Amino acid sequence: MRLLTALAILAPLALALEKPLDIQHTHTVECTRKTQRGDTISVHYRGTLASDGSEFDASYNRGQPLSFVVGQGQVIKGWDEGLLDMCPGDKRTLTIQPEWAYGDRGVGPIPGECACF
Repeated sequence: MRLLTALAILAPLALALEKPLDIQHTHTVECTRKTQRGDTISVHYRGTLASDGSEFDASYNRGQPLSFVVGQGQVIKGWDEGLLDMCPGDKRTLTIQPEWAYGDRGVGPIPGECACF
Protein backbone atom coordinates (compact mmCIF):
# COMPACT_ATOMS: atom_id res chain seq x y z
CA MET A 1 0.00 0.00 0.00
CA ARG A 2 1.30 3.45 -0.94
CA LEU A 3 0.80 6.58 1.21
CA LEU A 4 0.15 9.73 -0.77
CA THR A 5 -1.02 13.22 0.12
CA ALA A 6 -3.57 15.30 -1.76
CA LEU A 7 -5.37 18.54 -1.15
CA ALA A 8 -8.65 18.29 -3.03
CA ILE A 9 -10.29 21.56 -3.94
CA LEU A 10 -13.78 21.27 -5.33
CA ALA A 11 -14.47 24.12 -7.69
CA PRO A 12 -18.04 25.19 -8.44
CA LEU A 13 -19.05 25.93 -12.02
CA ALA A 14 -18.49 29.65 -11.49
CA LEU A 15 -14.75 28.89 -11.24
CA ALA A 16 -14.80 26.64 -14.31
CA LEU A 17 -11.50 25.50 -15.74
CA GLU A 18 -10.92 24.44 -19.32
CA LYS A 19 -10.76 20.84 -18.09
CA PRO A 20 -12.50 18.88 -15.30
CA LEU A 21 -9.27 18.42 -13.30
CA ASP A 22 -6.28 20.63 -12.60
CA ILE A 23 -3.24 19.03 -10.91
CA GLN A 24 -0.59 21.07 -9.13
CA HIS A 25 2.49 19.14 -8.03
CA THR A 26 3.43 20.64 -4.66
CA HIS A 27 6.08 18.07 -3.65
CA THR A 28 7.55 15.54 -6.08
CA VAL A 29 9.46 12.40 -5.11
CA GLU A 30 11.29 10.07 -7.51
CA CYS A 31 10.44 6.37 -7.48
CA THR A 32 10.72 3.33 -9.73
CA ARG A 33 6.99 2.54 -9.84
CA LYS A 34 4.26 5.15 -9.86
CA THR A 35 0.61 4.67 -8.92
CA GLN A 36 -1.40 2.76 -11.53
CA ARG A 37 -5.04 1.71 -11.93
CA GLY A 38 -5.71 -1.26 -9.66
CA ASP A 39 -3.22 -0.20 -6.97
CA THR A 40 -4.45 0.08 -3.40
CA ILE A 41 -3.30 3.41 -1.99
CA SER A 42 -3.71 5.34 1.24
CA VAL A 43 -4.17 9.09 0.97
CA HIS A 44 -4.12 11.84 3.54
CA TYR A 45 -6.22 14.71 2.25
CA ARG A 46 -7.85 17.98 3.10
CA GLY A 47 -10.91 18.96 1.05
CA THR A 48 -11.80 22.63 0.65
CA LEU A 49 -14.18 24.62 -1.50
CA ALA A 50 -12.67 26.90 -4.12
CA SER A 51 -15.42 29.47 -3.57
CA ASP A 52 -14.47 30.39 0.00
CA GLY A 53 -11.67 28.03 1.09
CA SER A 54 -13.82 26.38 3.74
CA GLU A 55 -12.83 22.85 4.70
CA PHE A 56 -15.52 20.22 4.25
CA ASP A 57 -13.51 17.09 5.11
CA ALA A 58 -10.00 16.02 6.09
CA SER A 59 -8.43 12.65 6.83
CA TYR A 60 -6.00 14.41 9.18
CA ASN A 61 -8.89 15.17 11.55
CA ARG A 62 -9.57 11.44 11.88
CA GLY A 63 -5.86 10.58 12.20
CA GLN A 64 -6.10 7.96 9.48
CA PRO A 65 -5.62 8.15 5.69
CA LEU A 66 -8.31 6.99 3.27
CA SER A 67 -7.49 3.70 1.50
CA PHE A 68 -8.99 2.70 -1.85
CA VAL A 69 -8.22 0.97 -5.14
CA VAL A 70 -7.35 3.48 -7.88
CA GLY A 71 -9.55 3.39 -10.97
CA GLN A 72 -12.32 1.24 -9.50
CA GLY A 73 -14.88 4.00 -8.92
CA GLN A 74 -14.58 3.77 -5.13
CA VAL A 75 -13.93 7.53 -5.01
CA ILE A 76 -14.84 10.45 -7.28
CA LYS A 77 -13.38 10.43 -10.79
CA GLY A 78 -11.19 13.45 -9.95
CA TRP A 79 -9.33 11.31 -7.42
CA ASP A 80 -9.18 8.20 -9.63
CA GLU A 81 -7.53 10.29 -12.36
CA GLY A 82 -5.69 12.86 -10.24
CA LEU A 83 -3.78 10.36 -8.10
CA LEU A 84 -2.36 8.33 -10.99
CA ASP A 85 1.41 8.41 -11.58
CA MET A 86 2.29 9.41 -8.02
CA CYS A 87 5.16 8.17 -5.89
CA PRO A 88 4.92 7.54 -2.13
CA GLY A 89 5.53 10.91 -0.49
CA ASP A 90 4.33 12.97 -3.47
CA LYS A 91 1.96 15.82 -2.69
CA ARG A 92 -0.57 17.30 -5.09
CA THR A 93 -3.34 19.82 -5.08
CA LEU A 94 -6.29 18.69 -7.19
CA THR A 95 -8.85 21.26 -8.33
CA ILE A 96 -11.85 19.18 -9.37
CA GLN A 97 -14.82 20.47 -11.35
CA PRO A 98 -18.33 19.18 -10.49
CA GLU A 99 -18.49 16.79 -13.46
CA TRP A 100 -15.59 14.80 -11.98
CA ALA A 101 -16.86 15.16 -8.40
CA TYR A 102 -20.56 14.99 -7.47
CA GLY A 103 -22.15 16.49 -10.59
CA ASP A 104 -25.22 18.66 -10.29
CA ARG A 105 -26.52 16.97 -7.14
CA GLY A 106 -23.71 18.02 -4.77
CA VAL A 107 -23.15 16.29 -1.44
CA GLY A 108 -23.51 17.87 2.00
CA PRO A 109 -21.67 21.21 1.99
CA ILE A 110 -20.21 20.53 -1.48
CA PRO A 111 -22.27 22.38 -4.08
CA GLY A 112 -23.34 20.80 -7.34
CA GLU A 113 -23.29 22.50 -10.71
CA CYS A 114 -26.77 23.90 -10.20
CA ALA A 115 -25.86 25.33 -6.80
CA CYS A 116 -23.66 28.02 -8.36
CA PHE A 117 -25.38 31.24 -9.34
